[in-house]
Amino acid sequence: MNIRFASTLAAAVLCTLGTAAHAQEADVNAEKARANFARPVVLAADDVRAFAPPPAGFADAQPGRAQGKVEPFTYASSVTGTRRTANVWLPPGYNKNHHYPVLYLLHGIGGNQDEWRGYVRAQDVLDNLTADGKIVPMIVVMPNGRALADDRSPPENKVFTPENAAGFARFERDLLDSLIPAVDAAYPTLKDSANRAVGGLSMGGGQALNFGLGHPEAFNWVAGFSPAPNTEAPAKLAGEAAQAKGKLKLVYLSCGNRDGLINVAQGVHRQLREQGVAHVWNVDGYGHDRDSWAENLYHYAQLLFR
Repeated sequence: MNIRFASTLAAAVLCTLGTAAHAQEADVNAEKARANFARPVVLAADDVRAFAPPPAGFADAQPGRAQGKVEPFTYASSVTGTRRTANVWLPPGYNKNHHYPVLYLLHGIGGNQDEWRGYVRAQDVLDNLTADGKIVPMIVVMPNGRALADDRSPPENKVFTPENAAGFARFERDLLDSLIPAVDAAYPTLKDSANRAVGGLSMGGGQALNFGLGHPEAFNWVAGFSPAPNTEAPAKLAGEAAQAKGKLKLVYLSCGNRDGLINVAQGVHRQLREQGVAHVWNVDGYGHDRDSWAENLYHYAQLLFR
């Protein structure tokens, strides 16, 4: 199944559902999703780019440059009762005797731990930024955000089910109670919240905002790229961010100006502004697709851990 198609339509489905919890009781219908996703985009005066576009080739492998390593990482989940797999990017020049900050990248509803690596090509973005000296050396964890005993990407006829959506809400405890401790035990990480970031695309963008702003004791750097309607109510998220002002280092929001789900990110942005929470708001020229997500990883990664 095409990951982009699945992520886009599934996010649109959830626009009719409101939240993952609500999804468990709602009728999921792909035709409704298509219609909802096609609704008009309404832009405000401040819905503009915060950064210039990256240089050509920023997300392509560059022969002759040092490359990091992507390796599988397995851990025991107290939520699913199974062993689960994440991908871990180790930066070029990785040294087991050096301690690194960690970025967790969460995928969309139709994807899995391979979406950031395969579809977005996150490792190429990060390798190039490292070669150019533009980011702090870090470890990047790309987990499977579907906390179900069978966490495989569902077939096309199962993407739009309440069970699939519910797995993403369950991932909150899997991430905090199982994955982070396992990563900290296996790798030379800096184990405090000031050195831990989270970000995600689409459904993962909603997860990142919900989990990150809801747990400043775990994450001080939080980003939602094209967040889907599993995102908590904007006023609630902004209130949590306002309460955590002393801890949060960065809140980063982005969406494309041709993305039918931009109203989700707009709502969070406006509530953050109203409640006096400083944040980045970047509206690029894309739809709900990898071009937006790769560009925003490029920008977000450069701001982290400084």
